[in-house]
Amino acid sequence: MNKFSLIVVIVMVAAITLVNNPAVAKKKGRGSEGAPVVYVTSQGLYYDSIVVTDLPMKGEFQQLVPTMNGLTTEYGPGEVGHLGGRWWIDVNSDGVMDSGDKFFLCPLLGPGRTTL
Repeated sequence: MNKFSLIVVIVMVAAITLVNNPAVAKKKGRGSEGAPVVYVTSQGLYYDSIVVTDLPMKGEFQQLVPTMNGLTTEYGPGEVGHLGGRWWIDVNSDGVMDSGDKFFLCPLLGPGRTTL
């Protein structure tokens, strides 16, 4: 994956987050303003995050799902199934993790919180 692909992923994640949840752009948290916020459904918590780098499709990845309320995932820090910020987004919408998707490192910054 080249730098252009990484930029596309960063812009896509930020755009989905900001368009679907304008409050993210105004939040004051540990992450920089406008940085992605990820909602962990199993914990009921929001985490600030930052996209660090793109990754090759090698090893395990946790799915990050864009929704009307921002970005969500099932497992967060301290839970079995959380992979430390190794994410994939189903860019080609086929429901399968494959080479048509994006893979990147985007750690969740604790502590989590109950509101944006």
